[in-house]
Amino acid sequence: MGIESINIFDIAIILLVILLSMTLHEVMHGYVAYLLGDDTAKLQGRLTLNPIKHIDPFLTIILPVLLAVSGAPIFGGAKPVPFNPARVKYDEWGSALVALAGPVTNFLIAFTLFGLWAALGAEYNSVLGGVLWQAVLINLGFFIFNMIPFPPLDGSRVLYALAPEFVRRGMEAIEQYGVVFVFVIVLFASSAIGAFMLSAMKLFITIFSAIFGIA
Repeated sequence: MGIESINIFDIAIILLVILLSMTLHEVMHGYVAYLLGDDTAKLQGRLTLNPIKHIDPFLTIILPVLLAVSGAPIFGGAKPVPFNPARVKYDEWGSALVALAGPVTNFLIAFTLFGLWAALGAEYNSVLGGVLWQAVLINLGFFIFNMIPFPPLDGSRVLYALAPEFVRRGMEAIEQYGVVFVFVIVLFASSAIGAFMLSAMKLFITIFSAIFGIA
């Protein structure tokens, strides 16, 4: 499923992978928050595998499809799962665990599917091989993008737990703008983000290949 020859079938597969991957991403945010004492996501019906509950039109559909069509690394997000930081255990580190649950889920999906792809013969050209490979790349893209430590991305919660108070106040001010801030980042720094993500994805693919014995 080469990006250079992307067609309607490819876009349909990409959207399906995105919806499934981001649904698991968001559910794991809510589930970890629930385990740590906050039932906000459960009360708002977000602990569900129904992808419609988690779709953000721009981050989940428009942005990834535009990136796919342009041949860039695919990344994006979903409608954030609500949680109350004041109700989770372990203070800021509890909030960091909630944030990490999403991208770590994407990383584990990528790792597992890469292993399956390797076990099936590391084929790009078959339909199944192409779908698995695309799913690996998409989940790695979501993992890497969401781990960038800028609000409102998940990686910022780890930085928040480590940062001094004045930095936290600045991060809170930025986070209020949510998707708008992400849009500005993508608009003005897309080439830099794309180059960074491509390098990071190549690194993880190299590591995965070494683990699963692919030359």
